Amino acid sequence: MGNLRLTFRLAALALTLALHLALHGLWRLFRLPSPWPRRFLRHFGRIAGARARVSGTPLARNVVFLANHLSWIDIPVLAGATGTAFVAKSELADHPLVGFLCRLNHTLFVRRGDRMGIAEQVATIRAALDSGWAVTIFPEGTTGDGATLLPFKAALLAVLEPPPPGLMVQPVRIDYGAATPKLAWIGDEPGTSHGARVFRRRGAFPVNLHFLEPFAPADFPGRKAIAAEARRRIEATLP
Repeated sequence: MGNLRLTFRLAALALTLALHLALHGLWRLFRLPSPWPRRFLRHFGRIAGARARVSGTPLARNVVFLANHLSWIDIPVLAGATGTAFVAKSELADHPLVGFLCRLNHTLFVRRGDRMGIAEQVATIRAALDSGWAVTIFPEGTTGDGATLLPFKAALLAVLEPPPPGLMVQPVRIDYGAATPKLAWIGDEPGTSHGARVFRRRGAFPVNLHFLEPFAPADFPGRKAIAAEARRRIEATLP
């Protein structure tokens, strides 16, 4: 049954992608703002079995979401709920399908661990923020187990030194309820293996998006202070 569910979900995903790409192309033809990448990502999450539950009020623009990270599922669910763009590792850009989908959602690719390229990466993110985008950064830099928070890496938060006028930081805690231990992507499991495991899974599961109180980064001068405050607020909500 697991393989049957995998096949069915992949087929549903292919059909959904074809439909949304056609509608996206039509909107672009008439130079209209396209809602279809966001809607596709929302449907992607639902096909995988995710059911988003939002608490708090996400900001729509001029915001950096700082979220804990559990799985690739975080991305379609969070994008579907908010329309946010993401800062993601550059390796994803080279994947023929995932890279294409990431670009549709205006993903900002960075090279993790490339200290020499930090200034260029910060400039890329800064340009997006100056345009009013909502941008999500996973400051842990990798996925965790959902029970504890990893240290927050502050390098990319140099984009907030100084912050663009009017920009806010909103911490976000993501959890999968009782399904968290089975869905968290930890260890050396390959991405394709984890994806297949999720698609073979029976039934639906909750993805709880807790949007915490936003704060002005100017009130916490310096990227390390901003990272520490966001981490403190998320950690305070852990069970």
